[in-house]
Amino acid sequence: MVVATRLKIGEVSKQTNTSVGALRYYESLGLLASDRGENGYRYYPQEAVQQVLFIKKAQALGFSLEDIHEVLNVHQQGDVPCEFVQSLLQDKIEQLEAQIQKMMAFKAELEDYRDRWSTSQPPPQPGDICPLISTVPL
Repeated sequence: MVVATRLKIGEVSKQTNTSVGALRYYESLGLLASDRGENGYRYYPQEAVQQVLFIKKAQALGFSLEDIHEVLNVHQQGDVPCEFVQSLLQDKIEQLEAQIQKMMAFKAELEDYRDRWSTSQPPPQPGDICPLISTVPL
């Protein structure tokens, strides 16, 4: 009879360089599964190490834990989720492009204020903390 290796949470933590608290959090979100021993300890299958490393790599690419949960669900259904991952990645790229455009517009607005303020400074009004900022419309 072959006995599968089961790992305690501390062992998974050491092998993946992930805090015990993060592992518990992943489990609470359904990203990891463990069995409870009669002693109350969590026991993880050996595959949990690979799964946690996958989670960390996916997070490094900017995937949310919700995205990762969806990817893992596709995998657990027996499918290879690479096409799904590519669609998530494309969505992420489009979101980043929109954020970049907003940030560039905001930068241009700030540069405009800087340039205007360097040539003309409004006189302080009673109660003004900084007349420059007081002139900015809401």
